[in-house]
Amino acid sequence: MDISQLEHVARAMVAPGKGILAADESSPTIAKRFAAVSVASTEENRRAYRELLFTTPGLGEHIGGVILFDETLRQQTSDGVPMATVIERAGIVPGIKVDKGAKALAGFPGERVTEGLDGLRDRFAEYVEMGARFAKWRAVIDVSPDVPTPFGVHANAHALARYAALAQEAGLVPVVEPEVLMDGDHSIERCAEVTEEVLAAVFSQLHAHRVVLEGMVLKPNMVISGLQAEHRAGPQEVAEATLRVMLRHVPAAVPGIAFLSGGQTEPEATHHLSLMNRIGGAPWELSFSYGRALQQTALRTWAGRPENVAAAQQALLRRARLNGLARSGRYDPADEAA
Repeated sequence: MDISQLEHVARAMVAPGKGILAADESSPTIAKRFAAVSVASTEENRRAYRELLFTTPGLGEHIGGVILFDETLRQQTSDGVPMATVIERAGIVPGIKVDKGAKALAGFPGERVTEGLDGLRDRFAEYVEMGARFAKWRAVIDVSPDVPTPFGVHANAHALARYAALAQEAGLVPVVEPEVLMDGDHSIERCAEVTEEVLAAVFSQLHAHRVVLEGMVLKPNMVISGLQAEHRAGPQEVAEATLRVMLRHVPAAVPGIAFLSGGQTEPEATHHLSLMNRIGGAPWELSFSYGRALQQTALRTWAGRPENVAAAQQALLRRARLNGLARSGRYDPADEAA
């Protein structure tokens, strides 16, 4: 493990003005998103769509890393160039999602644990050969009055740390993603409580597994009200609560925090990030790792039609540029109408 190289890659992924494009939707997830725009989820359509994203001119000005799905890392562009090569040529770090999804946690109704540790060392070796330079593992934490339990939190934190240690052993920067879901009617205070519990457990396990914090990126949820909450917290409250929780639990050695969007709209996710950076004082880069909050408009614009590729790329670039502004607190919601 070359610690200096891990730190170099991690910092490149969340360099000032940049964030991470999450293009690692699983086959069922991308099928749902394609269905919403009446596009069949064939391998060729998935390949064409990802090629559209990665060949967007100027994308590397605002995007420091791209997370790929296994299928995508094995694909080539229409010109026969491996996807990872295309991404690197754009000045962007290619990465790979390695978890196998969240499954029911036996004995704990309403809770899930992410699977995929078996055989991961061998998969890492293959992914490095194919050009991946970082990896990602997502833990899913549901919220209800009785969930999560301490054991449910521990099980996911332990798996995240085992994955992270294996990733660094292979020379890959681990993106550690503990996501407290927005689904539900819980308050922002309840989200803060659960997020604190989760982050405390995650960093305890990372320490126990001897993960080098300088060579990782944290990808957490923002502290935000549940989608079905009767009274949802405003943007400034979300920004302040999120920063407060991060400052309490994320060591300064971590190079960057790349927030997930987790069901927020494109403008919401960008606005919240900008307000956090406007508050200032954080010891880490406050960045983004968005999927839908970067791609939604681009996907609708493309709608599976080759003649729409250029317009879809412009939509993606515009969204990436707005989030680039948010990295320094310079995003204004009025920019959405520009």
